[in-house]
Amino acid sequence: QVAAASGHTVVLVDQSDEILKKSAKGIEESLKRVTKKKFADKPEAGAEFIEKTLKNLTTSTDAVAVVHSTDLVIEAIVENQEIKKELFKRLDKFAPEHTIFASNTSSLQITQLANSTTRQDRFGGLHFFNPVPMMKLVEVIKTPMTSQKTFESLVDFSKAVGKSPVSCKDTPGFIVNRLLVPYMMEAVRLFERGDASKEDIDVAMKLGAGYPMGPFELLDYVGLDTSKYIIDGWHSLEPNNPLFAPSPLLNKLVEEKKLGKKTGEGFYKYK
Repeated sequence: QVAAASGHTVVLVDQSDEILKKSAKGIEESLKRVTKKKFADKPEAGAEFIEKTLKNLTTSTDAVAVVHSTDLVIEAIVENQEIKKELFKRLDKFAPEHTIFASNTSSLQITQLANSTTRQDRFGGLHFFNPVPMMKLVEVIKTPMTSQKTFESLVDFSKAVGKSPVSCKDTPGFIVNRLLVPYMMEAVRLFERGDASKEDIDVAMKLGAGYPMGPFELLDYVGLDTSKYIIDGWHSLEPNNPLFAPSPLLNKLVEEKKLGKKTGEGFYKYK
């Protein structure tokens, strides 16, 4: 949506036409919300903006068929290293030489993904934040093999879609999640020890640190399964790092399929 709205030609690829129809509908709804704010007193301009953006957007279920005319591939599929590698390996065979590959992973090593291709110098990370139309940040990740030209292209693209890029090396969690995930895990440990209630911890961080959400609200919003997946991955990389220690309570909730907002219950209950 953000790329199409800034004048780029975009092909959205997913596994089925059904998913793509749902995505296209979601993008259209999101664009309507954007235009309400952006073109509050100019409804005609708003309608034109939506039409123009949607014209830049086509969909496909065949990544191989569309990659041959692509300058940049941004992968945002399931957080599973093997599945991501498989996709990149396949696309690498069919993409033009100049095409840059980027992953939107939040927790996996970009270097590992780049190694599944023959274009390690044209491979980097572009980590966007949810919800992307609202959030201004993009983390641009440079691996030891990413060329300066590729890195600059990724920074330029981030600016062209109206975002503020920050740069980071290929280190677990990059900048935001490297600070945020241990903070959320520390909140869970504080609660597990019985030092404070989750409600009080949330209120304290909102009113004392000015955070828009408390750590337990944020965990429920992100998804407890996602948070557990990230911490488990980091724990296997650095088993002796106390910041990456798994949490029995988080594991129990995930086992009970209480994954947060998306399932109606996590640390809190949702209607």
